[in-house]
Amino acid sequence: MTEVRFYHLQRANLERVLPVMLSRVLERGQRAVVQLGSQERLEALGDWLWTFDRTSFLPHGSAAEGHPGEQPVWLTLEEERPNGAQVLFLADGARSEKTAEFELVAELFDGNDDAAVTAARQRWKTYKEAGHEVTYWQQDDNGRWQQKA
Repeated sequence: MTEVRFYHLQRANLERVLPVMLSRVLERGQRAVVQLGSQERLEALGDWLWTFDRTSFLPHGSAAEGHPGEQPVWLTLEEERPNGAQVLFLADGARSEKTAEFELVAELFDGNDDAAVTAARQRWKTYKEAGHEVTYWQQDDNGRWQQKA
């Protein structure tokens, strides 16, 4: 079964957290798909990943750039895995029925949005019922992720 991690974003937003997580995926020699909820968010995040750090960038692409097999990080609105990714990031309410194709699924949700929290709870239940290993993570006061019960 796929490991599913829920990341409760309260202290930092997606733009701050995702580049760090993607960097770790790439350091492990893995590939990632980031599935988002809107075209505007996809474009903004794509621009951000090139400029979030003055000394580095995260190589990535989307359907606009093409060549998915060459992209270590693929940004999409679709349920797809065109770059052979091992890790799937779901954000902005994006959902996938293809989570079993990945080793790890990271569900990132806005903890300050009641609707997002309610939806995350429902997805948690669905994953558990399907037999996936599900864990829940929150940031501590220093910004480090801590697994919670």
